[in-house]
Amino acid sequence: MTDTPLDTAHIAMDTHPDDDSVRLQFYERLADSELFLLLEKEAKGDQIEPRLFDTEDMRLVLVFDREHRLTAFADGPAPYAALSGRSLVDMLDGQDIGLGVNLGPAPSSTVIPPQAISWLRQTLEGRPEEVADTPEVVGPPIGLPERLITGLDTKLAQAAGLARLAYLTMVTYKGGRRSHMLAFINAIPGSEPALASATREALVFSGLDAGELDVAFFRASDPMAAKLAKTGLRFDLPDAAELHTPSPPGMDPDRPPRLK
Repeated sequence: MTDTPLDTAHIAMDTHPDDDSVRLQFYERLADSELFLLLEKEAKGDQIEPRLFDTEDMRLVLVFDREHRLTAFADGPAPYAALSGRSLVDMLDGQDIGLGVNLGPAPSSTVIPPQAISWLRQTLEGRPEEVADTPEVVGPPIGLPERLITGLDTKLAQAAGLARLAYLTMVTYKGGRRSHMLAFINAIPGSEPALASATREALVFSGLDAGELDVAFFRASDPMAAKLAKTGLRFDLPDAAELHTPSPPGMDPDRPPRLK
């Protein structure tokens, strides 16, 4: 059976136990995944009652990244709610409840304690600072680690329909400050905070949270867009239609489920 993205990330974490960046990538996959939360009974509207499990160390709720894994654990069909990992973290933080992930024979079988859930929520809640500088010199990106490029590619693939494309460049501002910049072209109005946060998460979960990566937004008609196209590393964002699927209960971050 093919490993899931969560399996692959957990295997890498086990293989490189001292590599913090690999561990961060597992938590990033967890936050970005669609997860199936085992329930005590069928959900009623936006109210859900997770099945709770008491262990010697903590109380747990259980999630699985594939429906068949949940069914196998429950020895048959069982009620569940589909949630994004980040919605689940928001729901559990402060409840003193841990998270059992893919418990059973899966390569990603693990337990996330309440302290780690709180850390992950705080990490996801961070927001980039806004600046008003305009680049004077634009050039190709230099010296960025491959894990950041891969992280950006993964994040932007999930931002379907929010912008047409993005360019990663090295820029110099008035006064001599140099930085790398990710410039989005033709972003949908109102999507700027989400795109900036996705960029920040790619930086943080690549283990480079102390690094700098500016975010900017331009229209395709802006002269700066032509400069970026000449030297920037291009990322094409998918059209919304390519990833359009009905949102199951709990997957809308603006309408999280409520614990009963």
